[in-house]
Amino acid sequence: MEPLLNFSKIICFKGEMGAGKTTFIDQILKEWGSLNALSSPTFSIVNEYQCQFGTVYHMDLFRIKNLEELLHFGFEEYLFSDAICFIEWHEIATPLLTMPYYIFEIEKKEEWTRQLNISKNGI
Repeated sequence: MEPLLNFSKIICFKGEMGAGKTTFIDQILKEWGSLNALSSPTFSIVNEYQCQFGTVYHMDLFRIKNLEELLHFGFEEYLFSDAICFIEWHEIATPLLTMPYYIFEIEKKEEWTRQLNISKNGI
């Protein structure tokens, strides 16, 4: 994953509820040496972790209703920090994502089978 970070430190995770976005992020953070136990930021909106690449902000925007709410909690400050940003349910933030970013789309095929598609936002 390290070469991916040369393009962007913003990685958006897309997939239906229960597709495994948070579980996948947990595994990435473990691989990167994070010793913190991952918890879903659905209610806290942002969780912070430390790993071999520095700070990682894990955001879950599922409960965010509009851009005003995003701006209110400082979304842009996270984006423009030197940290890596993992963003679940990024669609509401698309107007604010004016820099390159990845989209990791997880598609649930069967109960225990997933397909991962990785794309760039086209910038």
